[in-house]
Amino acid sequence: MRRAAVAALAAAALAFGPAAAVAAPTPTSAVYDSKGHLVQTEFAPPDTAPKTTKKKASDVAIKYPKVASWLKHYPRVISYDASFDAKTRVWTVHVYSGKAGEVARVTVDDATGNVTSAYTGAQVAWGMARGGPGAFGGKKINSPWIWLGFCAVFFVGLADLRRLSSVRNLDLLALLFFSVSLWYFNRGDIFTSVPLAYPPLVYLLGRALWIGVHGRGTGTRPFWPVWVLVAATVFLAGFRVGLNVEASNVIDVGYAGPIGAERIVKEHKAPYGHFPIEDDLKPCGPADSSGEIRERIQTNGRCESANPQADTYGPVAYEAYIPAYLVFGWSGKWDSLPTSHATAILFDLLCIVGLALVGWRFGGARLAATLAFAWTAYPFTQYVSSSNTNDAIVPAFLIFGFWLVSSAFNRGFFCALSSWTKFASLVVAPLWLTYPDWRESWRRRSALFFVGGFALATVLAFSVLLFEPSLWGAIKTFYVRTIKSQVDRESPFSLWDWRQYHAKGIPDLHRIQQGLEAVLVVGALAAAFFPRRKSPLQLAALTAALLIGFELVLTHWFYLYIPWFFPFVAVALLAPIALPATVEEPEASGHPVGELVPAR
Repeated sequence: MRRAAVAALAAAALAFGPAAAVAAPTPTSAVYDSKGHLVQTEFAPPDTAPKTTKKKASDVAIKYPKVASWLKHYPRVISYDASFDAKTRVWTVHVYSGKAGEVARVTVDDATGNVTSAYTGAQVAWGMARGGPGAFGGKKINSPWIWLGFCAVFFVGLADLRRLSSVRNLDLLALLFFSVSLWYFNRGDIFTSVPLAYPPLVYLLGRALWIGVHGRGTGTRPFWPVWVLVAATVFLAGFRVGLNVEASNVIDVGYAGPIGAERIVKEHKAPYGHFPIEDDLKPCGPADSSGEIRERIQTNGRCESANPQADTYGPVAYEAYIPAYLVFGWSGKWDSLPTSHATAILFDLLCIVGLALVGWRFGGARLAATLAFAWTAYPFTQYVSSSNTNDAIVPAFLIFGFWLVSSAFNRGFFCALSSWTKFASLVVAPLWLTYPDWRESWRRRSALFFVGGFALATVLAFSVLLFEPSLWGAIKTFYVRTIKSQVDRESPFSLWDWRQYHAKGIPDLHRIQQGLEAVLVVGALAAAFFPRRKSPLQLAALTAALLIGFELVLTHWFYLYIPWFFPFVAVALLAPIALPATVEEPEASGHPVGELVPAR
């Protein structure tokens, strides 16, 4: 009878299926009936012990071709350490070489003993150096079809199709050549991608300087009629907005904006020193793919996703997000961040509109259509939009300052707003101060109006520091979090900081960088006085040259910075008329000071 009862219970368990089995308690020891017969066995916990030994995992890591090739550059004694994660069943092997520190990091699957990832050199400390299209901007803009589609439209729309070997076409190819560098970056090969970024920078610097000194562009008319360029611009602008909304991501730079806006608007604090951090704070969210918990209870009592290094920009970089923040807010998490998307789209469209206004004022409908089309078709401006960063804010303010160039006050005001977004624009302040004629500027006191506009914008921008209990303390915090952190920054994304990889045979170029920085400062001052009288074309060309020069000496350079100088390169290279080297007096020419006048 008892055996029948046991059989009946077993049949019932099978009839009710897995749900009944789940509901039943899990035995921790064997179960017997009253006659000593075994009814159920105890639960056997899974075996958590690794199948691969620490030494074997380390040997596999060191002998992996990518790692072995890299370690040949380090003659010092190689040491390693390995740790096993029972949850992921993966070994992580850290490889060290003397003072160079950790030079390789390898993960090995415990079950198979195969390498699942291997990082060497800069890839160890820099996740962005590990490649993978989509980390910046999402996979859509990095798709070969979409990226090359932008490149093709940009070139065909602006090229001199009557003379394929023209300088105009060479200029366009130089602007697109950054794509070759980006391709290697997406593969994680920064020791190839970084050097490839310098030839187009140097070429564009040379072209901008030549136009800035001589005051004459190529004078090539676009092949397409104005209505075609306008129609293409409208279509591309809509496509760019859709690409941002549907297929983009927000990197830490774009995530900084909503944080700073909330600190200003809601908490009445300056952004500096008040960004969400991780250290010694209580976790309040799940772990990410790397096992790190970024969401912590901050000192304000709110659960927020950490972004501790992002308070490194000027105050306008956060104030510019306030309008979108007032509409969309911020959840405290690194989620879809609609405030970041809205701000990126807004300033992208402002750049298009601003360039159209610049073109209309200085060259009529054709130049307006050409410049607006150039921005919408250029892939690296969309790269910024798809990454949802603040890098379109910098050129947007300069574009509108250039549009209102004949007003010294407006020049100073917009130059300051751009400078206090990211500090690069400070390099053009002397040039813009003395435009169009440094002697006339001081004689007519227009330079004083520039200073007044610059000072007003500066006071408005830095007024957020008054939220802090101590103004002097707020200024010190600002300096440490921004200027000092930028100066002390290390990065593998330029030639200048490769001294940390000296064991690889890469020379220390730090002294050369310092020399070029001095040349840039001298050049910024010289551009303010020579040529003495400048046309708007020369102002655009020299502005582009100074911004490119600034980027050439940066320790941390990235493709997102290309749009800083692109609008002014576009004006210099694409202006459809030859322009004089100086601005004619209004009495003599009948044109307002600052207007482009066709050469005689």
